[in-house]
Amino acid sequence: MNPFSYSRPATEQEAFAALAEPGASALAGGTTLVDLMRLEVMRPDKVVDLSALPYAKIETRASSIMLGALASNTDVAYHPDVVAKLPALADAIRSGASGQIRNMASVSGNLLQRTRCSYFRDPASPCNKRAPGSGCAALEGFTRMHAVVGTSNDCIAAHPSDMCVALAALDAVVHLKSKAGARTVKLVEFHTLPDDHPNIESVLQPGELVTAIEVPTTPLAAKSRYVKVRDRASYAFALASAAVALDVQDGTIKDARVALGGVGTKPWREALVEQALVGQPATQATFEAAAHQALAKADTRPDNAFKVPLARRVIVRTLGLVAGGAK
Repeated sequence: MNPFSYSRPATEQEAFAALAEPGASALAGGTTLVDLMRLEVMRPDKVVDLSALPYAKIETRASSIMLGALASNTDVAYHPDVVAKLPALADAIRSGASGQIRNMASVSGNLLQRTRCSYFRDPASPCNKRAPGSGCAALEGFTRMHAVVGTSNDCIAAHPSDMCVALAALDAVVHLKSKAGARTVKLVEFHTLPDDHPNIESVLQPGELVTAIEVPTTPLAAKSRYVKVRDRASYAFALASAAVALDVQDGTIKDARVALGGVGTKPWREALVEQALVGQPATQATFEAAAHQALAKADTRPDNAFKVPLARRVIVRTLGLVAGGAK
């Protein structure tokens, strides 16, 4: 492991200054950073421990739930208001990692976790995300776990988060803060596509902190579910997953949200599927026709082409669960 300095800021201002320094990395729960430091994939000069900051609160408001950046995944997943008002989010978090890891992992750490691409995690392999300009070993490698949408000629690594897929479907907003002030960013706009800069994974700026994620508690969000398909029942990343929220009135779909995981370089919102659902009867036929619109621009390889039909089936399954078993 590369030698590094350690600091634990007691105030936001101290944290802003520490994170603005070149070579600084934030430490929350440590479930990603420490792992990657041991592999020497990440080699920060300075580790900034944020655990002293007052960001662990989960607050239920009139029309939203504020998830503090340092709230643990376990606390979020089992919070009674999250379970009742944001069931897709509770489903998604509980489907990820293991109980021990969820106890340590934080909201902001989940939001900012790095890809599990095997080439990214192997310092001997060229990787534009880890070492810009070095190339992408995955392009000619084994790609079963890689993305089929949002890819570029420089990177095809899939985004690993379950939580973020649910947040994308639930219209979540990320709250950010720095010395320059506070700002908000829609979750669907927080993560960036790789294009020719795969090493830049979000809009977070140096010296800027995630303070909270706000999730609207709408009737739509209360009728939501998350379904994940993976190689084993637990402690495995998604081959394909779907977060769905529906507003069905008198058998007709009035509004819909659909997001996919395991298939994109970022949490993947499916606007075409949503449009195909609205105004239609909540039936199996509608779900199948709408799901066929998903991943319309998929760029597949022999190892991961199966993800397209799989993701469409997962959408149909999740829609059926939300609708209560359509006929």
